[in-house]
Amino acid sequence: MNSQSMKPGLAAVSVLGGMASLGLTDNFVPFISERGSLWQFHFLRSLMGVAVLGVVAALGYGHFRMLRPLAVIGRSFFQASAMLIYFGCLSVLPIGVVVAGLFTSPLFVVLISIFFQGKSVGLFRWVAVVTGFVGALMVIRPDPAALDPVAFLPIVAGLLYAIGAVATRAWCEGESTLSLTAGFFGMLGVFGLIGMFLVNSEAPEGHAGFVLRSWGPLDAPMLFWFAVQAVGSLIGIALIFRGYQLGEASHVAVFEYSLLVFASFWAWVMWGQVVSGLGLLGMVLITLAGVVIALRSTAEARG
Repeated sequence: MNSQSMKPGLAAVSVLGGMASLGLTDNFVPFISERGSLWQFHFLRSLMGVAVLGVVAALGYGHFRMLRPLAVIGRSFFQASAMLIYFGCLSVLPIGVVVAGLFTSPLFVVLISIFFQGKSVGLFRWVAVVTGFVGALMVIRPDPAALDPVAFLPIVAGLLYAIGAVATRAWCEGESTLSLTAGFFGMLGVFGLIGMFLVNSEAPEGHAGFVLRSWGPLDAPMLFWFAVQAVGSLIGIALIFRGYQLGEASHVAVFEYSLLVFASFWAWVMWGQVVSGLGLLGMVLITLAGVVIALRSTAEARG
């Protein structure tokens, strides 16, 4: 896309709309986790998502053909793994903490590019990486006296998401948006199917049993929330992809951090979750780190 065809204003609005959709629908997960299963959720949501994508393809708005199927599968594995952890954490941790952990992914992208791709980065991005991880610790606030490993799982999700992001650029150049999206939902569906067969433990009642249940009741309210989550996710992802089509990637990526605001706002409205002052400062540091990394990456690439 040349500079004349870029529309930065529309790109920003599109990404903000996508993040607003995801920030709202992700707050619906507690309605599902109270009685449902993480594995059932991903399996059924993936079926719904792929069905909608099939309709889109049938209408002529894309195709599922993959240039390198193994590359798409590998990329989908890492991103689906990240989302598996992300949604599992939403049932037991405040959504602001989970989203902040996921947004450490740009920090890991920098580290992966240094240690595994042999790239060099400037001082600004090194400082941004350190600042971002300090911000993540401020959000999580690990207590040495009662250290809970679950609190660090969102950061593991950020690492896996970063690997998926690097794989998207390194392995999947030229692949269609529809094929990448279908691969992502398809892999989550496979994870859900495997989980339903492997999880046989006695699950506790309520949200704590979300990951440990193999199957939950499939009544009308549960189907409704599954459908809302599937449609909301597809709308959000579509708007984000559209934003990247309308604007320069590094500038568009900055607006993705609005998810921290939207998710925390709806968590406060719907569930009464309040982010502490230290947590808010940590989110600001994570956002600043991501913005610096995005802008400096573009500046160094041009230089």
